[in-house]
Amino acid sequence: MNKNKIGLVLGSFAGLFHLVWGLLIAFGMAQVLLDFIYNLHSLNNPFVVMPFNLLRTLGLVIFTFIMGYIFGYVFAFLWNKFHK
Repeated sequence: MNKNKIGLVLGSFAGLFHLVWGLLIAFGMAQVLLDFIYNLHSLNNPFVVMPFNLLRTLGLVIFTFIMGYIFGYVFAFLWNKFHK
């Protein structure tokens, strides 16, 4: 299993997921979605979505990409080590 490729795939997935979240915030749809998800779980939503901020969203996407890459890399490393 290629550690770099797995890291890139998992990092890209995590980054893309959070990019979509940022777009939902930008288009004013995030609070509605959050309220809906909590309602499905029979919970009150204690969270309020903050106004869209491009730098904060870019930071989130970059951070989640890096963390996803690290987790993917470590997973592939361990897989290769123990599944020979």
